[in-house]
Amino acid sequence: MSESVQIISSDTVKLNVSNSANDVITFEKKFDKKQTVGELKTKLEILTGGNQMSMQIELYSGSKLVCKFDNDAAMLGSFPVEDGMRLHVIIADPILSLEQNVEKFELTDQQYENRQDSVRSFLKRNKLGKYNEEEMKQLEAKRHEIEQKELERTEKISIGDRCKVTTSGQPTRIGSVMYKGSLEGKKGVFIGVKFDEPLGVNDGSVNGKRYFDCPPKYGSFVLPSAVEVGDFPEEEINFDDEI
Repeated sequence: MSESVQIISSDTVKLNVSNSANDVITFEKKFDKKQTVGELKTKLEILTGGNQMSMQIELYSGSKLVCKFDNDAAMLGSFPVEDGMRLHVIIADPILSLEQNVEKFELTDQQYENRQDSVRSFLKRNKLGKYNEEEMKQLEAKRHEIEQKELERTEKISIGDRCKVTTSGQPTRIGSVMYKGSLEGKKGVFIGVKFDEPLGVNDGSVNGKRYFDCPPKYGSFVLPSAVEVGDFPEEEINFDDEI
């Protein structure tokens, strides 16, 4: 008699949330996988101040775009969400516009500020999102703590070190540290790694700027927290063992 295998999956997922309006990141918010994207947008409206009718949501693993949530009726769990990933909310301009045969109507920032029926007014009255001073302090402290840990880890990593890279949604990869520092247009410190196998995403360059040299698909830039340095010798392949 064959035994059935039961796969147990959590009904919730912990995700970070960023948005296009500012640099604030909300860390490790728990979301129900059974809620629809439409319901998710309602919660993100309060969290980010965006309008759910016009917001767009993208899912990232590190700096890599995993997918876009383009179906409001789909459940969150139907997308490849995993703990630690990041939801990026693209917020449309709050200025109102009517495009179909109607004269364009615009509000100045001061007029929008004075409105009592706006999302901004709602957030202020209820001290939510960026208008919750205590929550903003906690987020800033959390962000500072993470930045400090990344810097401390970076100091222990040297060019030429052998390393193991572990990132969400990717197999464990072995390689050598080729670069550490900032990337043009990106915030924070990154580690450039040349992998032993073609399991990367670039050739040591990003957006046309080169940071180190390696063959295509052998290079990647990852956060210091994903890198473990140590004695990781390159695996030798013995073709005599193949049949």
